Amino acid sequence: MASKVASILIPILLSALLLHTTQAHNITAILDGFPDYALYNSYLSKTKVCDEINAHETVTCLVLSDAAMSSLVTAAKQSLAGIKNALRLLSLLDYFDPPKLHDLPSGTTLTTTLYQTTGNAAGNLGFVNITNLRGGKVGFAAAAPGSKFDASYVKSVREMPFNLSIIEISDAVIFPGLFDATASTANITALLEKAGCKTFASLIASSGVLKIYQTQMDKGLTLFAPNDDAFQAPGAPDLSSLSSADLVTLLQYHALPQYTPKSSLSAESGPIQTLASSAAGKYEISVAGNGDDVSLDTGVGKSRVASTVLDDTPNTIMTVDSLLLPVELFGGAPTPAPAPGPAALVPVPAPAALAPAPATKKHRLHHSPPAPPMEAPAEAPAKTAADKADVKAAAAVAGPMGLLAAISSSLVFVNLLM
Repeated sequence: MASKVASILIPILLSALLLHTTQAHNITAILDGFPDYALYNSYLSKTKVCDEINAHETVTCLVLSDAAMSSLVTAAKQSLAGIKNALRLLSLLDYFDPPKLHDLPSGTTLTTTLYQTTGNAAGNLGFVNITNLRGGKVGFAAAAPGSKFDASYVKSVREMPFNLSIIEISDAVIFPGLFDATASTANITALLEKAGCKTFASLIASSGVLKIYQTQMDKGLTLFAPNDDAFQAPGAPDLSSLSSADLVTLLQYHALPQYTPKSSLSAESGPIQTLASSAAGKYEISVAGNGDDVSLDTGVGKSRVASTVLDDTPNTIMTVDSLLLPVELFGGAPTPAPAPGPAALVPVPAPAALAPAPATKKHRLHHSPPAPPMEAPAEAPAKTAADKADVKAAAAVAGPMGLLAAISSSLVFVNLLM
């Protein structure tokens, strides 16, 4: 009987244990229910620090109200890399709830943070000092010597015992140089050369565009680097024929002024702006996704995103299999209309197509001076008849073209007589 009960209970207990060990928290989903921390939550997503938090089984998030978070963004001069480091420093890799905070051993402790795990923190600058202050107040400060407890405990927001604790504090925890120690210290040209993009790396270095990329990296950069084969592909333009200004524009066209990894590209709707976008031209790119296959459409041609070289918020570098050619530089001019042929080649209409004689006569009478009075009007009909006979005879000999000339001469003579 006992073995039968055990055979039933053991699978249930194992399933419960498996569910407990695999259950993950989603910090952004939890904070969606707390509008007071909307700005903090939005930057968790922008910097992808939320993914780092969710990857840890035990973590305490020190969250900031919208007002405190706005002050942090201003202090960081809106540098996404700097804000990312500050949010990492507010993510403690230990569980702290209100009872534990107010009952610290010796009244103080140093705890490690996500920032310490990046390897960018010198010494113990990636630690946070938590200390019980007078009047039951709990203060938070950087581990750097001389740091002040400008931040203090406000309230507990959400607790998932021994896994996730969300605590509001009054201000951010920072130390001198935190915002300068950006996460984007990668050598772009070295990464590109290793990824088979030596030609592109050489172009951005020689043109000065590399400095433009580096300046943008603090705020966010997405780079599409054509591989070496793309420059030798059939139909690839001769870049040596471009002016220096157009070459710079072309290279800027290969970058977006924000962090958009491959997984997020296919979610983009409509044309997206590039570093080359300005009042002088749109220089936009359209994205099409089909599962893991992502392509970029410039309006001149399409290019496939091949691989990811770097993905470290707020920057990502991807390779593409062909050059991105903007319409503004490579769209081409419209085909001109064919020029009319020489006048001599225009066919002469047949005599039947000519305007009726009375209309021609009226037109000539309108432009000719009055005829002088005739002294012998009786002879005019005879001369006119003779002339008409001469015209008929000439037409029989000269053919259609001769007939046309004869008629013209006869009409002039008749006008003079009248």
